[in-house]
Amino acid sequence: MTATSFPATQGDWRGRFIYDMAESLAGRRGVQLSFWGPPGDLPSGVASALEGDDASCLGRMVARGGIAHLLRDRPLFGGATALGLLYRLRRAYRHFAAGGGPAVAHVNWLQNVLPLKGLRLPALVTVLGSDLALLRLPGMVSMLRAVLRERPAILAPNAEWMVPVLHRHFGDVAEIRAIPFGVHGRWFAIERSPTAAASGDWLVVSRVTRAKLGHLLEWGEGLFGGQRQLHLLGPMQEAVELPAWIHFHGPTNPQALAGEWFQRVQGLLTLSTHDEGRPQVMIEAMAAGLPIIASDLPAHRDLLRGGEVGVLVDDRAAFAGALAQLDDAQAGQALGAAARSRVTAQIGTWDDCARRYVSAYEDLLGRT
Repeated sequence: MTATSFPATQGDWRGRFIYDMAESLAGRRGVQLSFWGPPGDLPSGVASALEGDDASCLGRMVARGGIAHLLRDRPLFGGATALGLLYRLRRAYRHFAAGGGPAVAHVNWLQNVLPLKGLRLPALVTVLGSDLALLRLPGMVSMLRAVLRERPAILAPNAEWMVPVLHRHFGDVAEIRAIPFGVHGRWFAIERSPTAAASGDWLVVSRVTRAKLGHLLEWGEGLFGGQRQLHLLGPMQEAVELPAWIHFHGPTNPQALAGEWFQRVQGLLTLSTHDEGRPQVMIEAMAAGLPIIASDLPAHRDLLRGGEVGVLVDDRAAFAGALAQLDDAQAGQALGAAARSRVTAQIGTWDDCARRYVSAYEDLLGRT
């Protein structure tokens, strides 16, 4: 398995879903998992595939904000860093392919499949919403197609809404199979405080960038303060000036969210305009029974079933109306219960996700 994000410690927020994915896959019978990615405490049963100075190189990249942040804010330096990463990935893939025996490359993020060029490894490629922005780069679709056509390949977006886009670009060179990420059991186990639904405390969990905050600064003005308070958790990744009505708490981690915030806040907000795939924090909040108000993006629409298990908003008036609607504690509790039922029935745990991935591995090996 390869990835360019991974938590350095158990309290780190970065790449937590990659840790959960690897942990569940390593627990499946017959799976021997090696991991190439930023250094951190690997789950039991997962071997490191890092070589030489890979760990220090990847550690520096993460400390500087990650590859996407570098490409956006320091394009020349970010481009050089990306080329170095692709070289190191190529070396890792070559060693893995030379190992003998049945093998599948499980690649997280589309760009990380490029170094497989010329190698015959079958590949399962996890596709996130940010990958769709990558497809807009000149020549990227052609390069990806050239790599995919060489091997049995499954592109596995973590949300159904991405399937048509991927099928249009790659449907003739790879299978497109949606495989939603799972949810750690800690989120289903949360017991919400009886007073949470009327607490007046709303939560945003997000990297602080203009696109991730989206409409929040514009639409939220005048709607928070007094009885209704807004708390923002996440790393500051762009120089965004936050107004006084936002209580900014900095980076967080799953233990803090599960042990404190998700138990007591009224609900979760996201007014993002970012290229979202299927935001993991929204799934985790739904599993915990939080009501959600979200901007009307394809990813949010898909996850909230067009507004059946959350409230979608497309302007300030709709946002204000949604907050007023969920000031009714019974309405908030009912929406949170519907959201939890949706996640339980249609997404499930990381073990459910691992079963879906292993089935895909077996299908790929059957085509070699």
